Amino acid sequence: MSTDMIYSDNCLTVTIRKVLHRLFLFLCFLVIPFSLSASDELSGQEGFDATEMIMHHIGDSYEYSILSFTNGRGEKVKVSLPLPVIIWHEGHLKIFSSADFKGGEELVPIGDAYLKLYHEKVYLTDASGEIRYNENKEVINATPLNFSITKNVASMILSCGLILLIFIPAARRYSRKGAYVAPGGTQTIVEPLVLFLMDDIVKAQIDEKKAEKFSPYLLTIFVFILMNNLLGLVPFFPGGANLSGNIAFTLTLAVFTFLAVNLFGSKHYWKDIFTVPGTPFLIKILLVPIEIVGMFTKPFALMLRLFANITAGHIIVLSLVSIIFVMKTVFVSPVSVGLSVFIYSLELLVAFLQAYIFTLLSALYIGLAVNEHH
Repeated sequence: MSTDMIYSDNCLTVTIRKVLHRLFLFLCFLVIPFSLSASDELSGQEGFDATEMIMHHIGDSYEYSILSFTNGRGEKVKVSLPLPVIIWHEGHLKIFSSADFKGGEELVPIGDAYLKLYHEKVYLTDASGEIRYNENKEVINATPLNFSITKNVASMILSCGLILLIFIPAARRYSRKGAYVAPGGTQTIVEPLVLFLMDDIVKAQIDEKKAEKFSPYLLTIFVFILMNNLLGLVPFFPGGANLSGNIAFTLTLAVFTFLAVNLFGSKHYWKDIFTVPGTPFLIKILLVPIEIVGMFTKPFALMLRLFANITAGHIIVLSLVSIIFVMKTVFVSPVSVGLSVFIYSLELLVAFLQAYIFTLLSALYIGLAVNEHH
């Protein structure tokens, strides 16, 4: 082996070690705010309910928590950004700040009723603010039409803004200098990403003549999911929202793929579903219902896979942090934080992987529906 090759290998090894070292420090930097947030919430409490703490962190909210701490007098101080609440009820439109609820202690009048914030949901009550339950301990108070900007919605708006900040300058540079110049600025991120998605996902699954028709949707959905996955891994303001772990979010994306598949499906696609050519009649009786059900199970699988993987990652990290408070000792913290860093490193991989899988399967389903019959 030559001296140059040995030197090159040593340089590569050193570079990899530096990257891994910086990645480890970065992950530790991300995990520590989780621990601090949990410890602030627990200060002054007699008991610790890990389930309540975890559900609070992965759930939606009407405010953006920025910082919480206990002052010198033992009082808990919480700094948060209240978000706008938009309610429509019986012809009355009410727009106000979520700070008016004062954490659920105050009622907000609307028409002849009142609005009460209870467990991060808005219910209609009377002047007493009573929350009623049925025999199954479920809240039976009516809910108004709610168009509020919650933490998940604010995070989604933020992700859209970040995507525009990345892609618009790249598009302007292409329009000014053309596609055959060395990339610069955000082009260095956009160009390899777009080429990878087009070559390895879109054109690999959809006929080349039709690939460009669906490429805007598939490229957008990949970047959109990825950006929200990464924002969800940032445990401090303005990150921390569990948008990709919200079932309504993943359901909406799955419905878009469902519509793209079935609205643009070719006649061969529908023929294969309702006639199953090349099979005996008795077998068709079994296969046709299965094919029809399969039309809906595919988007359902897309919805559930993204929701479950992202939510599971958040729950595992928070559960590992909770071990410190369950055991009530700081001696377990090195193990808890170390495992949290390890899971966080996996979550960074999952953030990219789930965006890739959702886009790949969407392209596959669209390709099966629109490709030329062979």
